Amino acid sequence: MNKRLQYILLSSVFLSAFGGYAQKQNENIGTEVVNVVKPYTPTISDAFKVKETPSLDDEETTKRETIQYTIFSFPVASTFTPAKGKAAAVEQDPKARLFSNYATLAAGNYGNVNGELFLNHNFEDGNYFGLMLRHLSSQGGIKNVELEDKFSNTGLDLTYGGKSSTMSWAAEGGFQRQAYRWYGINSYFTEGLTSEQADLFYSGIEPKQVYQTLYAGGRVGFNQGAFKEAMLRFTRFSDRFDSAENRVVLKPSFAFPVAGENIGLDVVFDYLNGSFARSYVGATEINYGFANIGVQPSFQLTDGDFSAQLGAAFFYSAATEGGESRFFVYPKINVSYKVVGDIMVAYAGAEGNLKQNAYRDFVQENFFVSPTLAIAPTDQKYDVFVGLKGKLANTIGYNVRASYLTEDNRALFTSNVYDSFSTNPNGYVWANSFNVVYDKLNTLQLFGELKADISKNVQWSGQATVSSFSTDAQAEAWNLPALEMRSAIDVVFTPKWYAGASVFFVGERKDQFRYTDDAAVVQPTFITRDITLKSFIDLNAHVGYKHSDRITFFLRGHNLTNQNYQRWFNYPVQGIQLLLGAHFKFDF
Repeated sequence: MNKRLQYILLSSVFLSAFGGYAQKQNENIGTEVVNVVKPYTPTISDAFKVKETPSLDDEETTKRETIQYTIFSFPVASTFTPAKGKAAAVEQDPKARLFSNYATLAAGNYGNVNGELFLNHNFEDGNYFGLMLRHLSSQGGIKNVELEDKFSNTGLDLTYGGKSSTMSWAAEGGFQRQAYRWYGINSYFTEGLTSEQADLFYSGIEPKQVYQTLYAGGRVGFNQGAFKEAMLRFTRFSDRFDSAENRVVLKPSFAFPVAGENIGLDVVFDYLNGSFARSYVGATEINYGFANIGVQPSFQLTDGDFSAQLGAAFFYSAATEGGESRFFVYPKINVSYKVVGDIMVAYAGAEGNLKQNAYRDFVQENFFVSPTLAIAPTDQKYDVFVGLKGKLANTIGYNVRASYLTEDNRALFTSNVYDSFSTNPNGYVWANSFNVVYDKLNTLQLFGELKADISKNVQWSGQATVSSFSTDAQAEAWNLPALEMRSAIDVVFTPKWYAGASVFFVGERKDQFRYTDDAAVVQPTFITRDITLKSFIDLNAHVGYKHSDRITFFLRGHNLTNQNYQRWFNYPVQGIQLLLGAHFKFDF
């Protein structure tokens, strides 16, 4: 390229020279003076740029002169001593001392006792050990309840784990014992009886039920590689009536880098097997079992204020004790867009799942189910939702959401029937226990929530859920409320005093009371009464005094409106409950 440029320049020079030489040498055009008058208009090219560092290479400027000087040093008398700079002191709140262990004990009316003990120890090698012991019990005494209504709930959890620069792990195990009574006997059974006859009737019922849970498992997480984490848990659940249930859940998670993006893969293995000693009306044993295997791939997209998580879930459910094995596909889509930064974020999505129903899960939701249930998974086909969340102000957050959920084989609690021809002698056959029925359920739901930090020492939250249900085979969506609301506030008055309150509202629910028509010619014939459980408000509050960094005294109140409401049909709750206790923090 340089040679070509040289050739072009040389050619131009030669052409110019030959052009000038081509004029006639003998031609005389004469001499004449021409004066051109033109106003001077300077241009940038007329100026010479002054170099910032001029070249001074002449002999006079480059010659270095030798300079001789003498310093006369003598002391100066002075009393001035400059003060060292010092930062202005900033007043800071003293840091609260943190303790690794605590114990709580409280007692109140109805013979209620609540206790907790948490112990934690960190070893020098980075491992740790944790223990959690909790207990809640009551001696009962609910108004107008004839059977024993006391209960107890005691649990022990143990954890041993560790953490390094590349991974974390933990091994877990525990035991829980829960004792409850089927005390919800309808007054129908003692109508027309004398007090002595009624007492004799109640004395022949043993309402006690005891549940026991034993579990063991662990979890592990990695900071590097495709294998991210895994969870494993085995649960053994049993009761006083020889019911037994075993469940194994394994959930590993992976992440694979593809074209600069991470493709996530969650795997689910959920095995359930159990049995009941007899059915509700007969002596036939009930066995059930399901093995659900699922994979859930997903990937994340982010573009400025827009983000999306796109995926799907594929499940295969194998019935191990008879029944139908099926394959399911569900959406796993979540998108969001920051309309106005964090002030307004719009989001939408569609999700589905195969829910493994279990006897233990039903018990934790309703302690009064009978040990004669039909267990099967729920096909949550899709939950389509859209919403807005963000901030109304720096200290006020909001979330509003509308959703439509379709479920096949949705489990609903309904009161068991009383069959006078049944040969079952146990204490749950007097229409005082609950069964599980399954149906297709469509739910249209509106949800709203507000959270506010009113000040540094005052926090408030409130939420409401409005639901509309439609069923297929069942007459109602049994025991599901159409309206639920809750609100809570926490206040710190001084460094020593604090308080809080919460209120719950649950709307009306539907159930049925079914019993044998002894006058019918054809048996068994049942009479069905539709039941509407009234809505209720439950107000709770607490106040505490921090005596020191270690000791705190508190007073708790539950159901302060003293409503004798029924959470489940025939099951009224305790009235006003007061608990006085102390919280003690300590280190070894």
